[in-house]
Amino acid sequence: MAKYAAVVFDLDGTLLNTAEDLRGAVNYTMSAFGCPPRTVEEVRLFAGNGIRKLVERSLPEAKRTADTVERAYRTFCDYYALHTAEKTVPYPGVPALLSLLSGGGLRLAVVANKAEFAVRSLCEKFFPGVFSAVVGAREGSPKKPDPSGVLAALEKLGVEPCGGLYVGDSDVDGETAKNAGMDCVLVSWGFRERGLLEAMHPLAVADDAAAVAKIALGKEAEK
Repeated sequence: MAKYAAVVFDLDGTLLNTAEDLRGAVNYTMSAFGCPPRTVEEVRLFAGNGIRKLVERSLPEAKRTADTVERAYRTFCDYYALHTAEKTVPYPGVPALLSLLSGGGLRLAVVANKAEFAVRSLCEKFFPGVFSAVVGAREGSPKKPDPSGVLAALEKLGVEPCGGLYVGDSDVDGETAKNAGMDCVLVSWGFRERGLLEAMHPLAVADDAAAVAKIALGKEAEK
């Protein structure tokens, strides 16, 4: 019997490598506002707290006024809505992982700080019918590490936090799991360095999808 009844996943850096498409939207926005472009490494570092914060961090400090951030945010969203999946791909082993977990009777959810329109679009494109709950960022709603979105997803799944495993790739995800009262696995293939992940003291830092599956299904206890 699986140790958990459900797994809640982060999206960017965990299930999908979205860095190139995020960089494309960032640099379209930077060009529109007369700012220098950003590298993939910078975009990975800036991501994790939602699109508005990504845009704000990408702007040069002198241009981070409330008005400019708002206009740049709208520019980003308009562009990204049309270019969410040009270079985005699932990480190796992720589709098989989701199939294995679902086949093992676990219920699956995604909770992300990315705007909900993009979260739903990407989940429908790459993982149609896989997730029983999909939660993205909405205006006026708290973002991770606030646990509200995770708890709402678990409620929809009919699972208590103690019966769910949270899987993410960042310090924000580690804090979210702690705030929600959930066990947490952080993956090393995403947007943050392993040392930062280990400092969060998760249940484990997984280097591949198979390691996540073993923990979620309780297989590591068989060794």
